[in-house]
Amino acid sequence: MNDTYLGIDLGTSSMKMVLTDSEKHILGQISEEYEAVQSQNGWSEIDPEIWFQAMRRGMHNIFEDQDPKNLKGIGVTGQMHTLIVMGEDGKPVRPAMMWNDTRTKELLPELKKKILEFPEGEYLSQTISTGSPAANLYWLKVYEPENLKKVKKFLIGPDYLVYRLTGAETTDYCEASTSCLYEICNKCWSDRMRNLIGLDQSCYPEIRGSAECAGKIFPGIAEELGISEEVEVIVGTGDNPATAISTGCLGLGYPVVSLGTSGVFMMPIDKPESQTKGKKILFSFDDKKFQYLVQGVVQCNGNTFDWWNKNIMELKHFQELTTSIDVNSNARNELIFYPHLDGDKTIYADPELRGAFIGLNLTTSQENLFYAVIEGLCFGFRELAEKMRLPLEKYGTVKVVGGGAKSPVWLQTMANVLNIAVEKMEGMIGPAFGIALLAAYKGGSITSLEQISEGNVKIECRYEPNEEAFKACQKKYQEYLRIRSGLQYIKNGVME
Repeated sequence: MNDTYLGIDLGTSSMKMVLTDSEKHILGQISEEYEAVQSQNGWSEIDPEIWFQAMRRGMHNIFEDQDPKNLKGIGVTGQMHTLIVMGEDGKPVRPAMMWNDTRTKELLPELKKKILEFPEGEYLSQTISTGSPAANLYWLKVYEPENLKKVKKFLIGPDYLVYRLTGAETTDYCEASTSCLYEICNKCWSDRMRNLIGLDQSCYPEIRGSAECAGKIFPGIAEELGISEEVEVIVGTGDNPATAISTGCLGLGYPVVSLGTSGVFMMPIDKPESQTKGKKILFSFDDKKFQYLVQGVVQCNGNTFDWWNKNIMELKHFQELTTSIDVNSNARNELIFYPHLDGDKTIYADPELRGAFIGLNLTTSQENLFYAVIEGLCFGFRELAEKMRLPLEKYGTVKVVGGGAKSPVWLQTMANVLNIAVEKMEGMIGPAFGIALLAAYKGGSITSLEQISEGNVKIECRYEPNEEAFKACQKKYQEYLRIRSGLQYIKNGVME
């Protein structure tokens, strides 16, 4: 009998599941969709019960063609930062506040000023943003104090599904260290942040290693699904570290770009350094050995691409443009696109930052515009790498995953802008697969972090930078870096 492991990825608009065996073969994949509610401008909420019901449906569906008795372990990953607050009865006090909720933007200046006085205050003030658990809890204190008083425990994103499966109120070091409620160097919840928000220490979840057992599955759920009551659910982690596991970024140690709805640049680092941009993610399998990732985000990435090409241009020959336009020729065009359509979190921590086209003229073509959007997003990644001080030249390549990696135009443009080889990864490398492999590690089928990515990650193709195109991009990039100051001057009459 071959043991199987289930990975569950709690996404923003859908839940994805992957069932794998002890040899890392994919036995099944499913997706269950749902929708968050935007009841007011900038708000994004969802009833966590919707997630639980989607998980139940998905688990029933994925075992239709597989023997549930073979299941040995479950791992849950998903959207980082999303906040769930629960009352005395263990039920949510209010809808979950999503990671992309921006209602706290007016409170952030006040909050950052107070945080600057704390230990690690400089780093926390730089990284706290709309959607952070700390910002959302502070919002509850200001606008829903009656709900804050009801809170007996808060959880973050996928932790809630682990709770519904096992009753465990836990989180992992990743979710804690990116919550802006945690002191990374001291590896503990921040007392100063707790006092600022006004929560008792008992309201905080226990922090444990991502591959540790959170608990065994509830007997009622086991009976409903036909699985053993001995099935263990691991503590789990956020979706970006789960992707870092499956891509080899975390185990083998190299930079990875994920071209998804938001664009993520992540790389392992030896130790957190507060002077660099980017969120530092503390990661541990076992509560004993600790590793660090640094992560930066181009907030509007895939959704910018879709907005321009589908909503604005309604491109009929989209596939042709995304695969076959002359990238190196278009690099010489002077048109520049500034991609921050919905603010920036990592570099400027400015939720009001917006996008722009610079250099439009009467000869600008549809192809020029298409290329400029992609190039502008790549400029965003280059600025991230520089501000995060990522030593890309040390590795010689950047590995790329996600939906945007399907576009040869995007990958060649990124190679030209970064002036480094770009490699497209193939195979099962998403967060659901990563967390299933982590469950297999806990179950003993995989014996090391390095072994997780062995054999299941390959390089599909490689794009080398073009020297002339890089020179053209380099000139435009220097202009790109001045755009934010220009936009600030236009809006406020002040240069920054």
